[in-house]
Order: sequence, then C-alpha cells, then structure tokens
Amino acid sequence: MPFLGQDWRSPGQSWVKTEEGWKKTTADDKNNNVSVQSFCKEAEEEESFNKENLLLSFNLMNNNTKVPYFHREKWIYVHKGSTKERHGYCTLGEAFNRLDFCSAIKDTRRFNYVVRLLELIAKSQLPSLSGVAQKNYMNILERVVQKVLDDQQNVRPIKELLQTLYVSLCGLVQDMGKSVLVGNINIWVHRMENILQWQQQLDNIQINRPTNTGMTLTDLPVSLQLNIMHRLSDGRDLVSLGQVCPELGTLTEDRLLWKKLCQYHFTDRQIRKRLMVSDKGHLEWKKMYFKLSRCYPHREQYSDTLHFCTHCHILFWKDINHPCTANNPESCTMSLSPQDFINLFKF
Repeated sequence: MPFLGQDWRSPGQSWVKTEEGWKKTTADDKNNNVSVQSFCKEAEEEESFNKENLLLSFNLMNNNTKVPYFHREKWIYVHKGSTKERHGYCTLGEAFNRLDFCSAIKDTRRFNYVVRLLELIAKSQLPSLSGVAQKNYMNILERVVQKVLDDQQNVRPIKELLQTLYVSLCGLVQDMGKSVLVGNINIWVHRMENILQWQQQLDNIQINRPTNTGMTLTDLPVSLQLNIMHRLSDGRDLVSLGQVCPELGTLTEDRLLWKKLCQYHFTDRQIRKRLMVSDKGHLEWKKMYFKLSRCYPHREQYSDTLHFCTHCHILFWKDINHPCTANNPESCTMSLSPQDFINLFKF
C-alpha cells in the first residue's frame, strides 16, 4: 500500500527487521560502537597532546632547559608588507629565530659576524625581540661562550660582548613593567648572574702552551714576521704580540705597520683631523691609531656574511645560496654587514 502523505519517519531514521519484528533505529545507533571507540581514541590523543604542550610550556619557562623550539633554515623570505598570499611582516626576532645561527657559530668564517650581530642587538635591539627570540638570544650566547672556553680563542671580543649586554640589561631591568623585556624579572636577574659567571670564567681562562718543540714565530725571518703582522687588523693584537718577547716588541713598533692600520680603518679626512707629530717631526702612527679608534668606528671585514637578494627578497648565507628566479642573480645580491642586517627590518 503506497503512502500518499508525509513519511512518518523523521530524517535520519531507518527500519531494521529483527526476530522480534521491525524496529526504528538511527544512524547514530548503527555506529554506536564505532563512535565510542573513536571517541576514546580521540580522548587519548588529546590527553597526550595536552601533556606534550604542558611539558613544552614548562621547558620554555625554565631558563636552564635548552629546547630546540626555533627553526633552523638556510634562507628565509623577508616580506615587508601584507599581500593576499602573506599577512604581516618579517621582524628581526623572527629572522633571528629562523636562520641557523647555532651552526654559524661553529664555522670560523661566520663566528665574528655572529658575535658582532649579538653585540649590536645587545646595545639597542634586545627589547624589540619577542620572548622566544630573547630566550634564543641567551641560548646562542651561552653556546658562543662555551665555544670560546673550549677553543681558548677570541676571548677579548666575547668579554666586550658580555660587558655590553650586562650594562644594557642593568638599564632594561629597571624598566621592567614597561613592556621592555618579556618574562619575569627573576628570570632576567638569573640571566645577569649567568653573565657575571661567564665573565669570571673568561677571566680565569688559562691558555695552554703547545707541547711541540718545532719552529716558532721568532724562528722565522724578520721579513716573514712582519708579513704576518701586516695581516692583523686590530692594533690591540699587535700590542699583545709585542709583549711576548723583546724581539717581537721591537717589530711591532714599526711605523709602516701602524700607518697601514690607520689607512685601512680610517679615511684620509679622518686621519688629517687627528694628526700627531713627534719631536723629530715624524707622524706618531701608533698613537694616532688609538686616538682615531676612540673617535671613529673600525672598518669591518668578515670571511662570510649574510646576503640579501633584492629580486626575491630572500636572506641567505653566501656559500649556501638560494633558488633565485632572476636572469642575473649576482647583480641583485648584496652583502649585509651586521648593522645592515638590523636595518633591513626597520620598517
């Protein structure tokens, strides 16, 4: 008998023939067992996910725990505006997190570049970093200090970096509550204590003398010794070298050596403004060098630097390169000094 009126069964219901007769069931009743099992599985996954997030959050808050929560990319895209495909801006903290600086400090060609970048951030850019970037900064700094303690090299620039950072933090901690630094003040006090501890370890470092009894620097001809000294770009290294023995001390007083240092770091106009003449009528190039150093910045030179492609807007290390779409990639690639890297994110 056909039904001429509206079906009395509500949507989602069906009739199933059983031994006791026809019974009305729903789709939920059919999949009851499956639903229960699926619900239990989802509950277990959610509980496991919550535990992992809770553990990660605890580790992030704990300053002594090193959690690799930041990216390590070979190159990144620097976007300075919002488009349909991208929303927001690439900040200094984001670039600092995503680029692989942890591996860069292990490379002797990039070590001085990273140290200089850390020093510039410590002077003025630390408050602009996010909380994750600030923690990442301290973790990288600890690895830098540990590398110096292990290798017993580059002690002086790291001491200067730690002193600059400590002075900056002393002023920033006093402004806590004004959204200057992210995190509890006790965390930053603990970090400042770590900096003082690192400074003490660097002060107590003992340079191990080489065990071999082969040829030393003083055994070389004088011309070769001067050639090696001409390759030093810091006058303080020359002064330290001259304190090794009287013979090297005499060579480090060479006027031509200090003249080339002044001409390398400073312009002719800067040199003319700081002329110093001895009683014999000679220019005091050594005294002029240190006087110029107090007035003007030194010329920076690095074995490997970060590069920026103006065509693709991609930031990358020089020896890694990137998939450029330009016809002539070299013409649209420029080398970035540490200061240029920071200026890149000033919108």
